[in-house]
Amino acid sequence: KASRGGGGRGMRVVTSDKELDENFTRATSEALAAFGDGTVFIERYVKNPRHIEIQMLGDGTGNVVHLFSRDCSVQRRHQKILETAPACNLPDGTLDALYADALKLCNEVKYKNAGTVEFLVDEDGKHFFIEINPRIQVEHTVTEQITGVDLVQSQIRVAGGATLPELGLTQDKLRPNGHAMQCRITTENPALDFQPDFGVLEAFRSPMGMGIRLDDGPGFVGAHITPHYDSLLVKVTAFASERQDCAVKLRRALDELRVRGVKTNKRFLMNVLRHPDFLAGNITTSFIADNPQ
Repeated sequence: KASRGGGGRGMRVVTSDKELDENFTRATSEALAAFGDGTVFIERYVKNPRHIEIQMLGDGTGNVVHLFSRDCSVQRRHQKILETAPACNLPDGTLDALYADALKLCNEVKYKNAGTVEFLVDEDGKHFFIEINPRIQVEHTVTEQITGVDLVQSQIRVAGGATLPELGLTQDKLRPNGHAMQCRITTENPALDFQPDFGVLEAFRSPMGMGIRLDDGPGFVGAHITPHYDSLLVKVTAFASERQDCAVKLRRALDELRVRGVKTNKRFLMNVLRHPDFLAGNITTSFIADNPQ
């Protein structure tokens, strides 16, 4: 796994010693090309896990809080494409253990900033630490929706010297409410193995309605989508009181989204949102590979 990496790049699974040399070479080469550093490290491979992360805030003075969980198990080649909050259907005690470990890690270093502690959870509910991302994550929107906390503003105010109690952010005051889901709309063509597409946007119409949030970049008519940057076009987030209602609302928003001029993964995401295993929350990181349609 690439030590300077992210987004699933520079990662290879080795199941036997015969596979080590080839996969090491590929991982280091990919890491060097993507991040300018070919250094890799080894970590335990967990088969068919769930990818669960805990949102954190710390002020550097010893005050640290968690803002509950996110499930980022819907991935393609280790790249998250659909995230939900809170994580559901975890074994008894697992979520409490994740919160406790995340708080312990951040308290130990007097963490200052918004950040995410990421874990894998295996089929027996046992969890394994992956990493701490000391920054705002792409999927922070779902946490903001279920907590009502502006994470970007909070980290800026902490950087300016404010403490969490001064911001009203103490653990006893934080409560999760409802369910949120975020889709990453990318300019990729699922019919061509998600090959990136580029061109000029001929039409762009945003979805609207209660509980729909958009975080977009080059989403406007006349925008030039080039092959030189990340393919993320817009993030669409939905919020509702129940998980299945949230999925219905997000499907409706994607159906209203109009993008012409480039191919997108919109229909692929709508299929995910209809899948009974996703709706029930019974998913692992192999979900997309098992359901490529």
